[in-house]
Amino acid sequence: MATDNPVESLQEEATCPICLEYFKDPVIIDCGHNFCRACIAQCWEGSNTDVSCPQCRETVQQGNLRPNRKLANVVEIAKRLSLQAAKGAGEERVCGEHQETLKLFCEEDQTSVCVVCHLSRAHRDHRVIPIKEAAQEYEEKLQGALGPLRKELEEALALMSREEKKTTEWQGKVKNRREMIAGEFNKLHTLLREEEQLLLQSLEEEERETLQRLRENVTKLSQQSSSLQQLIAELKEKCQQPVVELLKDVKSTLSRSENVKLQEPEAVSTDLKNVYKISLDMREALQRFGVDVTLDPDTAHPKLVLSEDRKCVRLGDTRQDLPDNPERFDTYVFVLGAEGFVGGRRYWEVEVGDKTEWILGVCRESVIRKGQVTLSPVNGFWVMWLRDGGYEALTSATPLPVSVRPSRVGIFLDYEAGEVSFYNVTDRSHLFTFTDTFSGKLHPYFSPGLNAGGTNAAPLIICPVPAQAGGNLGP
Repeated sequence: MATDNPVESLQEEATCPICLEYFKDPVIIDCGHNFCRACIAQCWEGSNTDVSCPQCRETVQQGNLRPNRKLANVVEIAKRLSLQAAKGAGEERVCGEHQETLKLFCEEDQTSVCVVCHLSRAHRDHRVIPIKEAAQEYEEKLQGALGPLRKELEEALALMSREEKKTTEWQGKVKNRREMIAGEFNKLHTLLREEEQLLLQSLEEEERETLQRLRENVTKLSQQSSSLQQLIAELKEKCQQPVVELLKDVKSTLSRSENVKLQEPEAVSTDLKNVYKISLDMREALQRFGVDVTLDPDTAHPKLVLSEDRKCVRLGDTRQDLPDNPERFDTYVFVLGAEGFVGGRRYWEVEVGDKTEWILGVCRESVIRKGQVTLSPVNGFWVMWLRDGGYEALTSATPLPVSVRPSRVGIFLDYEAGEVSFYNVTDRSHLFTFTDTFSGKLHPYFSPGLNAGGTNAAPLIICPVPAQAGGNLGP
């Protein structure tokens, strides 16, 4: 069949009309047609009389076979041109050894072969299938391998995102803790500068170690993601390649894809270690500002029972018959300290023991005493509480991480700095600091909480002021 492609036309002219392959040892017969010597011999085998041309049916003499050396040269030229054309198109569809079209695929050797290769000793006993059938089969396998790889990549990216989020959260925690530490030591920078530096170094070391581990996790996941993306791209590219290239090393490619196993990141805790403690020196420094706080009975809710020295308060069983003066709380079981402060620094400690509920802090003298009231800085209360087993600073309900249950709580008021700080005296740790702008008189604030069936009956006890106290500043 005629074609416009010169190479294809040449290939047709160099093809035996019997075997439809390139001429091998071409011979010309009397009618002028050409055949492979073996093909025409096989065609005329068993005939002792004159035979006919398989192409034009003209009678010719059987023994008059003349070698066609020029055609043999043309066949070699056609083979070379065909091979060059195939390679130029990015394909290798011609057997390099036999210059035959690669039509088969050897399963044992995982390679494309021509018909001659298949008949040779190297592949004769091997299982071979048509090359297009093999390509379709392996393309389906490659497509099947893409799904699990995409899933692994998706999981790797999700894990990497989670680790990056943990890294950001960790840095935020460190930042907040650093500010808390810096704020605390600002109050007593002269006496505790050395301890501040040691604690900050410890925090920085913990930050550095944890961040390094988190970043190593992110790096490993990133590397795994890149490898998965590269393998997926390789499989996609493989699926789009011509059949011979697709089948080249396909078993190795599939083996690599099947052996992919996502390595999950090392579990890294982002809980800060409880190493940021207030030392004995810090407490001693705070006690320099110790003040002798007593309870004001005129402010006490009628169910509160005060000791004679006005240092203890507990919840009684019955409501006492007390005058409903303007200063008295009538709805919630609150009581204020008798002392009011309009400046300076003050520190006092309260024994809370094993109580299951209590509230401590400071409040403005002008707070509402009657009816419902919300404990918040907006309403003039800077307090923290223990309730339902949890500790909170009552500023939009900020939960406080407490590792050691405090049996004694210290409260430090720095009026000019606008700070109210709470300390766990039991383990000498800082609990929380409110920062605000104060005006008017502030009073210590106490609530022993509800009795809860007798489980919270113990009193709150204002601790004695140490003998070295007396460094109160301000009025």
